[in-house]
Amino acid sequence: MAHAWTLKSRPSGTPTHDNFALVDIATPPVEAGMVRIANRWLSVDPYMRGRMNDVKSYTPPFALGEAMQGGAVGEIVESAADGFAVGDMVLHMAGWREEAVLPASQVQKLPPLGVDPQAFLGQLGMPGMTAYFGLLEVASAKAGDVVFVSAAAGAVGSTLVQIAKAKGMTVIASAGGADKCAWVASLGADHVIDYKEDGSLVKKLMAAAPNGIDVYFDNVGGDHLDAALAVANERARFAICGMIDVYNSGAATQLRYAARIIGARIRIQGFIVSDYMARAAEFYADMGGMLAAGQLTREETIHDGLASMPDAFLGLFSGGNKGKMLVRV
Repeated sequence: MAHAWTLKSRPSGTPTHDNFALVDIATPPVEAGMVRIANRWLSVDPYMRGRMNDVKSYTPPFALGEAMQGGAVGEIVESAADGFAVGDMVLHMAGWREEAVLPASQVQKLPPLGVDPQAFLGQLGMPGMTAYFGLLEVASAKAGDVVFVSAAAGAVGSTLVQIAKAKGMTVIASAGGADKCAWVASLGADHVIDYKEDGSLVKKLMAAAPNGIDVYFDNVGGDHLDAALAVANERARFAICGMIDVYNSGAATQLRYAARIIGARIRIQGFIVSDYMARAAEFYADMGGMLAAGQLTREETIHDGLASMPDAFLGLFSGGNKGKMLVRV
């Protein structure tokens, strides 16, 4: 028997430990074309909060009482699939558990980029791809642009800061608290706003970007999105990645400056990283070049043991992570 986390009940507002249950699960035998994986690293991500609601969305909700899912890196311990050998490190989506048996078609070998395996759950995984394609494709960002990014101390935001600087952009970042702001500045951000400090976020952004912003990458929504609208230049491009401000409250975002969308011809586009998975090779090639050039660094907040999964997940909503939040099994 292996252990896995299930959703015991659907949360109302911010989840609590009572919404989760750690249970025994039986894993099937390894048949032709399948592999058995011992998970080594597990990911928690803000989008998982949406999957806890029983609503129609771009990804199905978690089923009550069944093993939850999420990004994971593991080691193959049994293989009946061509091209996969015992000892191979792989990426897959059967997280929140110790062990998984999967068809080889649902498993990806880690690219040979010379980094720690867990990097493929963060900077070189889904969060990194989100930052990369959201900035360069969705927002059409280019050298010389002034880019504003919220939640810049998170896995997506911290990677975006570094990509933008590597591509010749000016970066204004927002993070919460002196320690996180100092870290984001060390990544190369030209200006860092501490949104937890007293004062108007609009005025802080105006001071940091006296000539306006060309791109806004939104991880937060709420006041950050409103401030970006207030300071946006004509034909600014907004890539809407997430709105963690409202994931638990469900409250509507109040946008006092929404009318500027019209006069400034602001382009606002939401996106899902899965739209770009077919271009993963392009992402790995470009990011590999940045790694080789010393333009990328990463930070991880690590919880140890499968039992710590709910703590790690809940920490995403209380500012408990710097960089990527991970669980080491």
